Amino acid sequence: MAVGSTATRWRGLTALLLGLRGWLAILPLIGLCVGLSAQAQGQPGFAAWAWTLPTVTVLAVLSIRIAISLAHGDIGLDLVAALSMGGTVALSQPLAGVVIALMYAGGQSLEAYAAGRAGRAMTALVGRQPRTALREAGGVVSDVPVELLAPGDRILVRVGDVLPVDGCVCAGRAVLDQASLTGEARPVTFELGAAVVSGTLNVGAPFTLVAERRAAESTYAGIVRLVESARAQKAPMVRMADRYSLVFLALTLLLAGIAWAATADPLRALAVLVVATPCPLILAVPVALVSGLSRAAGIGVIVKGGGALEALAKVQVLVIDKTGTLTLGRARLKSAFVLPSFAESDILRLAASLDQASGHPTARALVEDARGRGLALVPPTAVTELPGEGIRGLVAGRQVEVGGLRMMHARGIAFPPPDGIRGGNAAAATVLVAVDGMPAAILVFEDPLRPDAARLLAELRASGIARVVLATGDRRAVADTLVAGLTIDEVAADLDPADKTAIVARERANGRVMMVGDGINDAPALAAADLGVALGARGAAAAAEAADIVLLVDSLAPLPRAIRIARRARAIALQSVLAGLGLSVAGMVAAALGYLSPLQGALLQEAIDVAVILNAMRVLGGSGEGAAEGLASLRPS
Repeated sequence: MAVGSTATRWRGLTALLLGLRGWLAILPLIGLCVGLSAQAQGQPGFAAWAWTLPTVTVLAVLSIRIAISLAHGDIGLDLVAALSMGGTVALSQPLAGVVIALMYAGGQSLEAYAAGRAGRAMTALVGRQPRTALREAGGVVSDVPVELLAPGDRILVRVGDVLPVDGCVCAGRAVLDQASLTGEARPVTFELGAAVVSGTLNVGAPFTLVAERRAAESTYAGIVRLVESARAQKAPMVRMADRYSLVFLALTLLLAGIAWAATADPLRALAVLVVATPCPLILAVPVALVSGLSRAAGIGVIVKGGGALEALAKVQVLVIDKTGTLTLGRARLKSAFVLPSFAESDILRLAASLDQASGHPTARALVEDARGRGLALVPPTAVTELPGEGIRGLVAGRQVEVGGLRMMHARGIAFPPPDGIRGGNAAAATVLVAVDGMPAAILVFEDPLRPDAARLLAELRASGIARVVLATGDRRAVADTLVAGLTIDEVAADLDPADKTAIVARERANGRVMMVGDGINDAPALAAADLGVALGARGAAAAAEAADIVLLVDSLAPLPRAIRIARRARAIALQSVLAGLGLSVAGMVAAALGYLSPLQGALLQEAIDVAVILNAMRVLGGSGEGAAEGLASLRPS
């Protein structure tokens, strides 16, 4: 209990200090101005006190922060700032001390501002999450917390309301602004019965929505969880900067010690410490990476932390699933070959009833087709889904199995060869249906290639992807026919989830691997890749959880631009660090040789810190990537 209480107090104190850092610079700024005024009026004693008190105050806050860091095993360049401020007090250099205090506190304030500006897009995603909704029940409309909404509830959505849950339009017509999810500012109209997602804004007339999921399971709640996760993670580059900061700390103390020992002048050592306070390593990297995360969120790409952003900047190989990525992911039932002793309507009713428990695009297509025929579907029981193979369960007391040849062979169910019933279309996919252990039907589905697939693959290659591998569970004939003419280096077909994971592992020999998918069967490969990318906020939850990046649209369109953003953010971070460190080391050498006083060193380092932070914030600008390009790339196919 004592340990938990101590941890809570540390967290509270840390949060307080983080809240103060945006305002901490005010005290030394006031002290500097008051002291200069007193000095001009011939009151050097009062001026010294006016400069010393803010220095001591900032030093006290800094000492607490250092103690918290040490308690967590972190040793950083804040120690140099503390030593330099303490040195000015001990050596009676009050003006230099208040400038250092202003420099340190000002750097913290500027970093807080930069991080706040950079995180604005991510903060906006979280902040606009609705808290209440208007529920219709028994002819009465009442305002209830979104946590109380359940599937089947009717919800009145007013003009200007953010949709609280996923559902479908059951009365009226929805005109929604989806910019918060996709970056596309153009309103989209949804007719009666159309599916709509939470987090979008009603910009048309009021309409009624029937909830399909609880608020905690909705698209927007999942996005908010992704954003919070992204905020909490620490990037490898930031951890690398932490390690280098220790080397820089040792170099600083060594150089200061040599200067003092060689000249017997403690002011030389103090000047060295001042020039090294704080350091571009601890300022530029977080600002650049957070800026990159924010820019990516602004185009509908949620990156789960700076580490994933760095990995995105380094990817060279793309392993991509077919269904829902290169294809539209909206399969349609083309034909049904029903074996003797079974009726087509009965088979479709049984198979669609079972497929209600699956999130696979083909399953959704079958359910929609059955409902369009007016078939009465019933809830399945004892359902087991084998990712990449199929699904089985009980429907109205009958054992129903829907899947591919691998699953049927494993169950000992023999089907006639399906190749002759595809109407000459090798790209058509077949789904087998068995009832009570007997072959019942072969269903033929089509899932057309996305119209922009060739252009998107070209853009991905232009953004730095050197090799593209298609990994699909479909037959090779389907895959080869579908991707004919596309710039794909290799097609791997007839894969189960373990096979896809093996493909990812094999491709690591060709560079860092990015896996793109959207189904449950893609989750293991997404987790195994250097970088996993899940398509669509409405995709399988397992895929979104396993992925490092989630695209908020069911399209690859934002991905090339996100790669360019990541590469730019990483390049600018490194640029800021190298330039800042070079200038700091040069200044330290000059101070050790006596060319800079502590006051001059403080002013120089302040200029360096401001320069590297402003340079890191260039990530928010994005040269060559105008808003028009971003919006055009997100228009639905």
